[in-house]
Amino acid sequence: MRALIQRSKQASVTIDGEVTAAISHGLVVLLGVEAEDTAEDAEWLVGKIAQMRIFGDAEGKMNLSVKEVGGEVLVVSQFTLHASTKKGNRPSFIRAARPEVAVPLYEGFLSSLGKELPVKCGVFGADMQVALTNDGPVTIWMDSKAKE
Repeated sequence: MRALIQRSKQASVTIDGEVTAAISHGLVVLLGVEAEDTAEDAEWLVGKIAQMRIFGDAEGKMNLSVKEVGGEVLVVSQFTLHASTKKGNRPSFIRAARPEVAVPLYEGFLSSLGKELPVKCGVFGADMQVALTNDGPVTIWMDSKAKE
């Protein structure tokens, strides 16, 4: 499972011209599910995201988590995080999980993260427009298989 995490001042998801989810200060998490992912991958990511200290403290040092600063999280499913660009010019998405595998893992991720933090989300499989003001900018890449 891969996540691209962005610290944001504000963010929203628009579908068919209507804003369907929006947060103020917090994190935007673009989440890609791979065919081999399990609930353990989701739980590992939830733990890391909920506790990641990437918000400034009184001295401006990245020392506080999204929970400690009263932030929210906007999660957007994004299978393209598993793009392979090794051959040719058109990405292959063969490693991305099919919906029958991805949807339960995505929903489990949302449920687990929602126990820790206020969470809003996009719509799985929808054509979405995501808007955000990246704060910093701070952008962190995580992969549950690499665990770095």
